[in-house]
Amino acid sequence: MDVLVIGGNRYFGKRLIALLRESGHRVTLLNRGSSGAPEGIGHLVADRDDEAALESVLAGRSFDVVVDQVCYTPRQAEIALRVFGPRTGRYVMTSTVEVYGYEDSAAPLAEDALDLDAVTVDTGLAWEDPEFREAHYGEGKRQAEAVFAARAPFAWTSVRVAHVLGGADDFTGRLDHYVRRIRAGEPIAVPAVNRPATYVYVEEIAAFLAWAVGADFTGPVNAHSHGPLTTADLCAAIEKRTGGRTVFQEVEVGEVSPFSFARSYGMDNSRATSLGYSFSHSSEWLARAVSETVGEVR
Repeated sequence: MDVLVIGGNRYFGKRLIALLRESGHRVTLLNRGSSGAPEGIGHLVADRDDEAALESVLAGRSFDVVVDQVCYTPRQAEIALRVFGPRTGRYVMTSTVEVYGYEDSAAPLAEDALDLDAVTVDTGLAWEDPEFREAHYGEGKRQAEAVFAARAPFAWTSVRVAHVLGGADDFTGRLDHYVRRIRAGEPIAVPAVNRPATYVYVEEIAAFLAWAVGADFTGPVNAHSHGPLTTADLCAAIEKRTGGRTVFQEVEVGEVSPFSFARSYGMDNSRATSLGYSFSHSSEWLARAVSETVGEVR
C-alpha cells in the first residue's frame, strides 16, 4: 500500500515508519522539514497547519492510508478533511488516553465512554498558541476526534494511545523524573489517593499502529498492554535497576509527579482484542522498558 505518515519522525513514530517499510509498504513522510526522512522513505515538506502549502505539496498525490501522528486540534482535523478527503481511503489518527479527561471511573473505560456526538467543537479557541494547546492537549484531541467522527469522507479511526514507556530515545523526561529522585533518595510527590493507569510499550504501540494501517475497522479504539501499573510499580522496577530508594510524599494540593494520578486512567482494550490484536502484559516488558530509559539518564 501507499502510506503517508504526517509527523512521527521520532519515538514510536519512527518505529512505525520502519515497520511499514519492512512490511513492503511504500511510505512517505510529511513534516515541516526540521528532520529528514529515513533511507527508502519519501519526503514531503509542508506545515500541516498551512492548508495552501499542503494542497501544493500534495498536488497529484493520493494514498491508500494516511497516518496522522500530529493532529492536536479541531482546526487541524478540519484542514485534514478538506485536503485528504479526495486523496485517501483510510485515515488513522493517533489520539490519546487523555480524551477521557472528564470520564473518571474506577472501571476501565471502553471507547463508548466518550460520546463524540456530544463533544462541542470550538475552532475559535487559541489553538495556534503552543502554550494553550499544550494545556488543553486532551480537549484538543477530543475535539479533533469529534470533527472526524461527524464528517469524515473516508474510513477513519482514532487510536487512543495509553501512556508510553520504554526506549532509550524517550524524550518526555517523565521516567527520568523518578530515576533521578530514586537515585538521590529525594521525595516523589504523589496524590494521597494514587490511582493506577494503563500503559503500552513503545515497540508495541508502533506495531499496533502498523496493524491498524492494514485493518478495515473504523471509529475509536483503545490501545494498551494488559496489566495496569501504579506509581509504586514503576518505582519498584527503577529501584531494581538503580539500587536506589523510593520516598513518596503525599500531597493534597500542588503539582504531583508524572505517572501519578488522583483519578483513574484505565482503558479497556476489549475492542482491539476482539478485532484480532493480541496485546502483551506489562509484566513482560516493564523491566526492559525501564532499563532502556534508565541507561540514558546520567
